[in-house]
Amino acid sequence: MTIGSLARKAGVRPSAVRSYERMGLLPAPLRRSGRRDYDPDAVAQLAVVQFALSTGFTLRETRQLVRGFSPAVAANARWRALASTKVKEIDRLLARATTMKALLQRISANCRCDTLLECGRGLARNRERWAASRTILPRSPLT
Repeated sequence: MTIGSLARKAGVRPSAVRSYERMGLLPAPLRRSGRRDYDPDAVAQLAVVQFALSTGFTLRETRQLVRGFSPAVAANARWRALASTKVKEIDRLLARATTMKALLQRISANCRCDTLLECGRGLARNRERWAASRTILPRSPLT
């Protein structure tokens, strides 16, 4: 199967398929007359990569899933090993987002300031109340 055909079946651009190959997320296909010739299993391999990325796995974590285990390790053991860590990370992220949302709702409902300087003075006086949420919850790796 050509790279174009694989990309269409997976709903991605051919450049994404090439990138996934370069990153080690997909095995390099055989070449026929200099062109990539994908095995029918490439659709399933690409689906695993797409699923992992769509559930929040980083490129590094996805590479670990597909290449970081001995071939003897079953897929279900790989998912369990990596998903348990990812679920804990998402729980921390959700807790942080909930706290951030509460702070934003509180300031939007209670701020009566005319200027940011006035607002900043009030925030500085109450720093301990709102800053505690930053120290209790670790910063997101995205910020």
